[in-house]
Amino acid sequence: MTADRPPVSDARPLALQIRGLVTAFGDFVLHKGLDLDVPCGQVLGLVGGSGSGKSVLMRAIIGLQPVRAGTVQIMGHDGLDPDPAARRALRRQWGVMFQDGALFSGLTVAENIQVPMREFLHLPEPVMAALAATRLRQVGLPADAGAKYPSELSGGMRKRAGLARALALDPPLLFLDEPTAGLDPISAAAFDELIRLLADTLGLTLFLITHDLDTIISVCDRVAVLGEGRVLATGTVAELRAFDHPWVQQYFGGPRGRAAMGKPV
Repeated sequence: MTADRPPVSDARPLALQIRGLVTAFGDFVLHKGLDLDVPCGQVLGLVGGSGSGKSVLMRAIIGLQPVRAGTVQIMGHDGLDPDPAARRALRRQWGVMFQDGALFSGLTVAENIQVPMREFLHLPEPVMAALAATRLRQVGLPADAGAKYPSELSGGMRKRAGLARALALDPPLLFLDEPTAGLDPISAAAFDELIRLLADTLGLTLFLITHDLDTIISVCDRVAVLGEGRVLATGTVAELRAFDHPWVQQYFGGPRGRAAMGKPV
């Protein structure tokens, strides 16, 4: 457990700026005019109840989910720009780690890491192989993992491989969807440490969806709480523990929240 970090200065430029975002499935409106800012260099944790739309929000930001209304600015550029060339150029600014890595089963780990390189960089094969090996080292995987298929890896190794692919193009912004889900406590703690180390050493901005209170406390600079179709509150864990909302109070002040904070339950 670590103490709350000082919030990232609001004077920094915004990596993400979302205004009035509306997403819907038929007549069901999920996000109802949602606003959210994420400054460059911040590790933002996104929490919320099941069905609150955390993953849908991430998919909307990166263009995998249609948006009914609103604006999305990514690194100062229009994330909803209809121009294919502009959207393609912007996609180089982020990497995504989906749950369980979402690796291509028919490709080796090294080939998975090279997928973004083949799409955007068109580098010689030896250069891509060297870059893939570098990404493997960055996420703490042994060199021989590159020649293996995802089915030959443990769950924790697949997540690290997915993270290596997200880092393939050296993007300034990472989206991580439930990075420690399904891991045992020791593996989860090691993955949290890796995420924080990469964020600090590479100067990354992280948009991190999680249910794991230990991850929130040990990794995140600030936390956004999603509910009722909007962002209910943002702040440090200490600030959110004092926020007057039933779900927020239960989440951060309930037995598990107090245990994660090292306080009596």
